Amino acid sequence: MKHIKIHHLLAAGAIAVVTLLPSCKKYLDQQPITANDPAKVFNDVPGAYSALIGAYSRLMGDNGYGIRISLYFTVDNDEMQGPTGNGNDNDRRDIARYQCTPGNAQITNPFLQLFNGIENANMCIDYIPKMELYTNGTDQQKKQLQRMYGEALTLRAQFYFEAIRNWGDLPAHFTAAQNQALQDPFPTRTSSDSLYDRLLEDLKTAEDLVPWVNDLGAIGDSKDERITKGTVKGLRARIALFRGGYALRPASKTMERSTDYLKYYQIARDETYDIIQSGQHSLNPSFKSLWKDQVCAHAVSDPNNELLFQASASGSGSAEDSKLGYYNGPRVNGKGNSSINPLPTYFYLFDSMDLRRDVTIAPYFVAADGITKIGQAITAINDGKYRRDWVTNPSFDPNDAIQYLSLKWQLLRYADVLLMFAEAENEISNGPTANAYNALNWVRRRGFGKNINTVNAAVDVPAGLSKTDFFKYIVRERALELGGEGIRKFDLIRWNLLATALTETKANLLTMSTNTAIANPSYMAGYPAYCLTTILPKNMYYQTTATGDDHTIWANSYYNTAPSSTPAGTTKVNWLTAAINTTGLARFATGFTVNKSELLPIPQPAIDANKNLVQNPGY
Repeated sequence: MKHIKIHHLLAAGAIAVVTLLPSCKKYLDQQPITANDPAKVFNDVPGAYSALIGAYSRLMGDNGYGIRISLYFTVDNDEMQGPTGNGNDNDRRDIARYQCTPGNAQITNPFLQLFNGIENANMCIDYIPKMELYTNGTDQQKKQLQRMYGEALTLRAQFYFEAIRNWGDLPAHFTAAQNQALQDPFPTRTSSDSLYDRLLEDLKTAEDLVPWVNDLGAIGDSKDERITKGTVKGLRARIALFRGGYALRPASKTMERSTDYLKYYQIARDETYDIIQSGQHSLNPSFKSLWKDQVCAHAVSDPNNELLFQASASGSGSAEDSKLGYYNGPRVNGKGNSSINPLPTYFYLFDSMDLRRDVTIAPYFVAADGITKIGQAITAINDGKYRRDWVTNPSFDPNDAIQYLSLKWQLLRYADVLLMFAEAENEISNGPTANAYNALNWVRRRGFGKNINTVNAAVDVPAGLSKTDFFKYIVRERALELGGEGIRKFDLIRWNLLATALTETKANLLTMSTNTAIANPSYMAGYPAYCLTTILPKNMYYQTTATGDDHTIWANSYYNTAPSSTPAGTTKVNWLTAAINTTGLARFATGFTVNKSELLPIPQPAIDANKNLVQNPGY
């Protein structure tokens, strides 16, 4: 029977534990081994650790954050849109355009991998506390096993959170599959509220088991990319905001939030405040260095501990590596897909002095020499945080056809913690407090390259804002800071602003294509005043020998009328022209339907395997 096959697939992942390759330094460099007897695996600290790494490994690969969950499921939104090409492909384009059907093959394996990750975590959660060493080992052994137990609870929460925000209500799997199959082989869907409540309880337990990042030495663990207390608290805050936010409810088939939502905003506020007060995490002074010299440089050390939760990649293959920087980002010597395109409306949301624009958006491809830049039309610019031309340690020759670059997907950063705190503080205090202003302005000042502790009237948000207006600044700042990190679509859903954002973005894209001034959005703080004009350039001219990785490749300004003739030593590309309509808008969120598209359809194989699963509204 088909449901037995599904359980077998889940269980197969549960008994696939891993050992570390002795020659590798990164904690997720690994190879799988098979262990059929959990009692043998969970017999000592190294065995438990190997099982835990098996759970970690389910974060990555083609069916995890290596490409599909991170880059297929997160667009279209008011920042980015998905790949060019004909729609109705029953593939990745249909997902981006909100035309996905239950039979779309690109959603089945990610759905399965998330539950595979849940199962791997369940095995650790079930067995680690029962180990003899958990209660009777040395003090170090007990603390290391306690940490692993907390990590497993956190990983399960992350896998479940990702599944819920994409598919809504789901079956409850909080025990190993071998037990689940006996107790309830055809589970019905449990409300997302109930699942979130369980995850919040689990994370409350986990945060007392997992040390802060700077306290790892006390239990004999080294600092690496594993989960620490800041991760647990940050994830708990994020889940609390989703629990307190809007969601598509199957009973009413409408977007609703619970009446006690402030309870969950309080949890988010308290958890983020604890992280801030701990002094364990801070902002890297340079936004560009964070991405170029940390993420794209495969750095393990993070001196500021800004990268709270990373999905690590390794292996140069589809199982546990990533195509970040190949599927997205600028092409190098014609290699890559450049399948994530920032919208022209998003490009002009940035202040001209905001350094984050030229990190988040890469307006070029790279020539065969690996250095010279080729400027792109505004409809073909790329997201920029994961760039092959920034990749080092190791770097790759421009002629190398490699697709797996082992870049880590960033699940949670300290900047997000600060913005979550500001949002929650504003909500529960019925307006922004001094602490909320500080948290928001720290993020903004870093984005402009300023000292985060120095008041800067040119950068800081205006004082004296109402609750509503401060929230609009939060909505905008989260776009500017977290663009291209897979967060925006789901933020807009939990705020019940996705439909509004898509509608207003479409209107402004059409306006841009006719050389008419765009309008400020109703749902967030507006554009810089100099972007609300008709003097923006119709063409841009890139210098044919340019080697920079930012706006310096251009000979003219983004904000003034373009020269009437091509300057010497440059090449012209289209900028604000009708192509924004015919190339961009024509494929942007074309199938979005209110009270349907906020969720993906449950994959048809899952429906076929479980007679008690019902489909999401509208599918």
